[in-house]
Amino acid sequence: MEKFEVIIVGGGPGGLSCARTLAEAGVRVMLLERKKTIGRKVCAGGITWDGLIQRVPENLIERSFTEQRIFSNWQEVCFRRKLPIIATINREQLGRWMRDEAVKAGAEVRTGCNVREIQDQHVIVTDEQGKTFSLGWGQLVGADGSSSLVRRHLKIPSEKMGVGMNYQARGSYEHMEWHLNTGLFRNGYGWVFPHRETVSIGAYRPQTGIPPVRFKKRLLRWAESKGFRLDEVPAQAELINFDFRGFEFGKVWLVGDAAGLASGLTGEGIHPAIVSGETVARKIIDPNDPAAEIARMVTKQQRHQRIVDLAAGSAANCTLLMEALVLLLRLRLINFQKHLSM
Repeated sequence: MEKFEVIIVGGGPGGLSCARTLAEAGVRVMLLERKKTIGRKVCAGGITWDGLIQRVPENLIERSFTEQRIFSNWQEVCFRRKLPIIATINREQLGRWMRDEAVKAGAEVRTGCNVREIQDQHVIVTDEQGKTFSLGWGQLVGADGSSSLVRRHLKIPSEKMGVGMNYQARGSYEHMEWHLNTGLFRNGYGWVFPHRETVSIGAYRPQTGIPPVRFKKRLLRWAESKGFRLDEVPAQAELINFDFRGFEFGKVWLVGDAAGLASGLTGEGIHPAIVSGETVARKIIDPNDPAAEIARMVTKQQRHQRIVDLAAGSAANCTLLMEALVLLLRLRLINFQKHLSM
């Protein structure tokens, strides 16, 4: 049985950033991704200036925006900055670049490998040819998303889950928009995120209480009111885990959505995944590392959670809270980048 110092389950941004950081330090690391292609995920593709825009190659940026438009039932706010606030990227291109960086650093990356079972110090894997084999590990990192097998192996429940639904339509659109339509999405929102040749049109809701069929109908009705006919565009949906209960469990670790580090308010997950992946890698390399970046993210996530909880009550309370949030943005008493992004 082949053995590795660290095995990472999951080839998203969290797993790939963890693999690269470990490999750069000379750690022998294997990353296993069940899909054949790295990078695919249901995602609006937005990255923030404070988060990733400055950390990825310029050629990966599809569109960048110095202006954000936020609409509520009764108000509209448009705020501008000199530097880009949010940019959009293609998740597959980001994944390929991150994979290449990890491999360049010395990490081994295998796609089409489904981890079937986790046992003490080894995992049982089936590859795309149907061959089953075991790999030994000294440390195990779960970077396998909201339905994480590694999290389930640790018997950690995931009770705070949201859902995002996205349509990637051909065409162009000038503005990046957020729509806090409480009648349709309650304490979630609809979005319009322009890319280079497509537009991401979707919606997010912190609770999954709306049946998927009804949620889809609401999104399609709202999109049509914005001028987007999506009848022939395939819908994609993804669960988003914001139920953080820790990231270090002996020799087993969790990062990104597997750790529940997404924002319950916005559903943002790319930046938390990458930061937590790098932080866990440094903690594995040096157990005395304080993991301060994760602590900061958890503090911000808890603030977001308080807003989500307050808005989860009656429809009237939800609407009043969202209107108050937009009013505070209009009065510049809340900073979008500082308070609402992860």
